[in-house]
Amino acid sequence: MPVLVELHSLCYATADGHAVLDHLDLAFGDERCGLVGRNGAGKSTLLKLIAGELAPRSGTVARHARIAWLRQDVDARADATVADALGVAAAWARLVRLERGVGTPQDLAEADWTLPARVDAALAQVGLGGLDPARPLAQLSGGQRTRAALAALWLDDAELLLLDEPTNNLDGGARTLLARLLATRRGGAIVASHDRGLLHGMQ
Repeated sequence: MPVLVELHSLCYATADGHAVLDHLDLAFGDERCGLVGRNGAGKSTLLKLIAGELAPRSGTVARHARIAWLRQDVDARADATVADALGVAAAWARLVRLERGVGTPQDLAEADWTLPARVDAALAQVGLGGLDPARPLAQLSGGQRTRAALAALWLDDAELLLLDEPTNNLDGGARTLLARLLATRRGGAIVASHDRGLLHGMQ
């Protein structure tokens, strides 16, 4: 099994010196792994270290795969759109300009004409089929924003997914959908969660 990320003697402490992780040695491969522990145990911190959003006090994180991750709180800035949540805002705007006849030669050279079909498919996978990528995120419910963020993970097709409490804003149907997508998707996943049903499905 290929190793996607390796942690060597990883240490991390809070600003006041409290040790959260101490000389951690771990490797994650092409598999589904569940992270469990009480609140404050360091699950989210570990995911942020793997993603590169935090720097360790000492030790190293060796990434051998493209990583995408879902945070606990999905951004809903007033000017953010569904395309922003999907991570395709620039590419989508390029296609819109071309369709309106105001695109540049560079737009034409860089246009991804497969994007609309891939976006539609990703949104349909999470129960948001037909959602306009230009729609403001602020108009969506918390559950819909989380679904849009999940769609971004599948659209990105990263080799390793990091999911931090992904069922927090999902109803029962969406939780079932997430479990099915994790079970059928190729690649590795590290899931930090208190959801026993989701974690049982990680086995």
